[in-house]
Amino acid sequence: MAGFITTRAISSTPAVMAMIPGIYKHHRCRNNVYPRCDVRRYPVPDESVFWSQPYPDYQPPLYEAAVLKDKEWADLDVDDPAFVGKWNQLDGVVNRVSFVGEYEVRDGFPMNMFGRTGLRGRGLLGRWGPNHAADPVVTKWKVDQDGKPVVSETSGRRLLQMCAIERHDCGEWAIPGGMVDPGEKVSATLKREFMEEALSSSSDTEEIERFFSGGKEIYKGYVDDPRNTDNAWMETVAVNFHDEDGSIVGRFNLHAGDDAAKVKWMDVDSGVKLYASHANIVRRVVDALDAHW
Repeated sequence: MAGFITTRAISSTPAVMAMIPGIYKHHRCRNNVYPRCDVRRYPVPDESVFWSQPYPDYQPPLYEAAVLKDKEWADLDVDDPAFVGKWNQLDGVVNRVSFVGEYEVRDGFPMNMFGRTGLRGRGLLGRWGPNHAADPVVTKWKVDQDGKPVVSETSGRRLLQMCAIERHDCGEWAIPGGMVDPGEKVSATLKREFMEEALSSSSDTEEIERFFSGGKEIYKGYVDDPRNTDNAWMETVAVNFHDEDGSIVGRFNLHAGDDAAKVKWMDVDSGVKLYASHANIVRRVVDALDAHW
C-alpha cells in the first residue's frame, strides 16, 4: 500500500529499513512541485529513495516557507544558536519522538526515515523531524429516506459514510484532523479538530464529549504527506468514532470551520479520493466495520 506504513513490530531504524524495500516508496512527497510555492523537488527515482542507496548526484533545494518565521508553533532554524533540538525524545512540551522508531540525525538535521523526498528544510511544516497530527475518522451507516440500511448490490455489505472536509489549501477532501499542540493529549486534539472543522457551535457539547470519550485507534505512524521533506515529516494517530445508529453526530448539522471550505457526509468505497494517505486510513475503518469497499 504505497504511502501507508504500519507501525506494528517496528521499533528501530534498522527494522524500518528491513521492511521498506519493495513495499514502500514516497508517492505524494516526491517528484513534484512543493505545495503553495513554485519550488520543484529534485528528481528521486524509485531505486534511489532509500538513504541506504547511493545517489551521488542528489542535490535537493532548501525551502522554508515564509509563514514559519517568528511563529510560536514553529521551530527556529537548526543553525540558530538559540535552537537546541533534543532529538528522539520529549523536548520540553514538544514531542520529537517518532511513532515509527529512532531517526538518524546528520549534521544537526533529523533525517526522514522513509528516504529522500527531493527537498531539504522544513517546507511548510513547523517542526524539524516528526510533526504530530491527530485524525478523527467519524463514521455512520448510510440509510435511505425511510431510515433503512443501504446495502451494496455487489458486495452485500452496508455502505459507510464518513465526515469529510474540503481543504482550503489544495481543494482535496480529507479527514477533519489537525496538529497536536505542544503538551496536548491526542484525545483532546481529536475532539477539538472535529468540532472546529465540522460542527456548528450550537451542537450539544455534552453529547459530543461523551461521543469522543470512546473511539478505536486504527493507525499510528508515518503519513506520505505532500508537505514532507528530507528533514521534516508528518505522523498521525487516527481514531475511528462510529455513530452506529446515527443518533449522535449523525443528527447534527455539519458546518465548515475556518480551515475547511466545505464539509459533508461522504460515501466510502474503493473509488474515494482523499488527501495524502487518508484513503488508506479510511480503508482500515472499512475493514474493521466490515463495510462495503
